[in-house]
Amino acid sequence: MLLGDVAAASLDVTATSSRLAKVGRIADLLASAGDPAVVRIVVSWLSGELPQRQIGVGWAALRTLPDPAAQPSLTVPEVDATFTDIGAVAGKGSQTRRAALIAGLFAAATQSEQLFLRRLLGGELRQGALAGVMADAVAAAAGLPAAVVRRAAMLGGDLPAVAAAALTGGAGALGEFTPRVGRPVGPMLAQTATGVADALERLGGDAIFEAKLDGARVQIHRSGDAVTVYTRSLEDVTARLPEVVEAALALPVTDLIADGEAIALRTDRRPHRFQVTASRFGRSVDVATARAEQPLSVFFFDILHLDGVDLLDEPTHARVSALDTIVPEQHRVDRIVTADAVAAQRFLEATLAAGHEGVLAKSPASPYEAGRRGSGWLKVKPVHTLDLVVLAVEWGSGRRTGKLSNIHLGARDPRTGGFVMLGKTFKGMTDAMLEWQTARFTELATGPLDQYVVPLQPEQVVEIAFDGVQASSRYPGGMALRFARVLRYRDDKGPAEADTIDTVRALYERD
Repeated sequence: MLLGDVAAASLDVTATSSRLAKVGRIADLLASAGDPAVVRIVVSWLSGELPQRQIGVGWAALRTLPDPAAQPSLTVPEVDATFTDIGAVAGKGSQTRRAALIAGLFAAATQSEQLFLRRLLGGELRQGALAGVMADAVAAAAGLPAAVVRRAAMLGGDLPAVAAAALTGGAGALGEFTPRVGRPVGPMLAQTATGVADALERLGGDAIFEAKLDGARVQIHRSGDAVTVYTRSLEDVTARLPEVVEAALALPVTDLIADGEAIALRTDRRPHRFQVTASRFGRSVDVATARAEQPLSVFFFDILHLDGVDLLDEPTHARVSALDTIVPEQHRVDRIVTADAVAAQRFLEATLAAGHEGVLAKSPASPYEAGRRGSGWLKVKPVHTLDLVVLAVEWGSGRRTGKLSNIHLGARDPRTGGFVMLGKTFKGMTDAMLEWQTARFTELATGPLDQYVVPLQPEQVVEIAFDGVQASSRYPGGMALRFARVLRYRDDKGPAEADTIDTVRALYERD
C-alpha cells in the first residue's frame, strides 16, 4: 500500500462530518491493505499515533521542508521503517542524522503526503478517526459485529493489533483478546459533569466520590514477582517507576491488574506541580537520581483482575471492596459514598484545598468500561478562564482546509505593552466560528496569507478555558496553558483589557 492511499483516505475522512461516511472510507482502505502488518500501521496512523510512539520529531524539525515529489512512490512499510530509524538515532551527530532522514522522507513525498506526514508527526492529525470510529471501521472491513471488535480492543488495549487479527482471522482470532496479566487494557475514562449536583442527578442515588489526584495514571500488572507498569497511553514504563513496582509487590496477591495514580508529593503531602511527576516518566531520566531527589507516591483506585478472577464486568462497589481487602489505606485514594450534594461539595472543596484536580463521581453499579468514556464515571473539576489576545493563526487541514484555524494565544505584558505567547489551540471552534475568524483574521493579517503561520495585529480578544498552567521552555514566558480551548470571542473587549502575564504567573504559582 502506498502512503498516498492513506493520505487520500485521511483527506476524505476529514472532509465529511458523517460518521457513517468516515467508517466506510476507512473500512475500504483497511480491506485493501492485505498485509496485517500494514493494517496495524494504518490503524495507528489514522488514529493520530505512531506505532513507535515517540521518535523525537516535533514542529521545529518540520519548519523547513524540501519541495514535494511529483508522483507518489513511498509505501507504508517504507515510511514506518524510516520512522523507526529516526527514533533510533542517538549519540554524536544525531541531530544532523535525524534531519537528513526527515529531509529524505519528505523529498520523496508528494504535497498531500507531506501534509499528512507533517500533521502526523506534529501530533495534529485531525481526520476524525477516533477510537470508536476506527473500531467500527475495522468491524466493517472484517465483516464482524462492531461490539465484538470494540470488546477485543478494550481488553487487548491495542486496536491496531485487534484490527490485524480481525482482518486475517475473523471472530475466532479475536477470542484471544481477554484480560491477561502483562497485557495492558484500554483504561476506562470519565465524562464531565458541571458539578457534584449534576453528577448525582446523572448517576441517580448514591455515588462514590473519589479524589482526582493531579498525578499520572498508571495501570499495574503483577504475576508472581513480575510487575509491569503502563501509562494511560499503554506505554511500558516499568523501569522508570520502581516505587510503583515495590508497592505492587507489597500487596498480598499473586496475580493483579489494577488502576492507580503515581504522584510526586511534597513533605506536607500536597502535590508538586504535575510536571515534577511527569519528569519521572521521561525516557532519558536517571531513575536512581530522580528517585532520590523526588520519590513518587502510589495510590490505587480500581482493580480489574485479582488472582485468576476477572472483575471488569463486576459493579464498581464490588471492585472497590476487592481493592480494599488487599490495598492498605495509605495507598488508596480518598473517597466517600453519598447521595447528599452538600456532603459531596464539602469533599470536593477539601480535595481542591489539598491541591488536587477535583473528584470523580462513580456509579456503584457501573462495570469497568475498558477503553471507553463511560457514563458511570463523571469528573468534576474547576475550569479556569482567561481573556487573551490572538497573536497569529495557522491554516487548517482536512475539513478545515481553507480556514484559519489554530490560534496563537498571548497575555498582556503591562511592563512592555506587548504580549507574551502562552501556547496555541484549535479546540472548541464551531464551523460558524471558523468562518468568522477566517474573515476576521484575514483583516488583521500583518504578513502574507499564503504562509502556514499568519501573524496578526494583536487586537482580537478571545476567552479561553484551560485546566491549569504548566512550566514550558517552548514559550518566552516560561509557561503554557494545559488543555486550552476556545469559549468565545470577546468583541466587547480590547487588547488593553486582556489578562496580564502576571495573572497567569499567579495562577501558576498558586498551583
